[in-house]
Amino acid sequence: MIIDSHCHLDYSELYNDLENIVDRANRSDVKILLTISTTLNSFTKIKKIVSKFQNIYGTIGIHPHESKNFESINKNAIIKYKKESKKIIGVGETGLDFYYNHSDKNIQKKVFLEHIEAAVDLDIPLIVHSRSAEKDTLEILKSYMKNTKLKTIVHCFTGSKNFANKLIDIGCYISVSGIITFKNSVDLSKTILDIPIERLLVETDSPYLSPSPNRGKSNEPSYIIHTVKKLSEIKNIDIQTVRQKTTNNFTKLFKF
Repeated sequence: MIIDSHCHLDYSELYNDLENIVDRANRSDVKILLTISTTLNSFTKIKKIVSKFQNIYGTIGIHPHESKNFESINKNAIIKYKKESKKIIGVGETGLDFYYNHSDKNIQKKVFLEHIEAAVDLDIPLIVHSRSAEKDTLEILKSYMKNTKLKTIVHCFTGSKNFANKLIDIGCYISVSGIITFKNSVDLSKTILDIPIERLLVETDSPYLSPSPNRGKSNEPSYIIHTVKKLSEIKNIDIQTVRQKTTNNFTKLFKF
């Protein structure tokens, strides 16, 4: 079994063909999907999806790009939204994106902190987006993880080896996407090589980031098999072990 730990099934590319998307995932042995919230409108659609499909779970969160539109959201609101469905099992995606800076940095940090505190209170995992913000992301996570039981996944990891090592040191998990199959991801592959398989998850981030040989197409959960294959090559571990270990890591983190 494979678990897609991060996809966006509410996006129109997938949502408008969801029955077939889920069927193709199932035939590729992708048995559990975690669809990730980015806005409150996204969350509304996710609640519908998880109520319809037994093997799909969701999260509640505001993407850092959208922080400027949800500056007033606080941990109590996030907790309230989570309790609207038992199949909402994580908080996020949240975090910091200083590459695009679609939202002011201070607003991003404020909203990020509210998500972290909600995840701590709910005792469910936090799904973190971090781009061009390694120092700030690490400082914030470190300040919470040394005093709480916060469970954290840094998704779609493309950061430095130093960042990866420090995340592992404070207890984070790291999720890899189809980016590891790209020809220009040599440095990333070297970083992933040194991350213990016991701390890795796999994801599609679909409909984005289709892995080779599907680049140029809209991504979907069934394509995760190519990421698993590449991860087995990078780690020099057989595919079945990669499938088993990444699935076990997900089930350790999430209650479902």
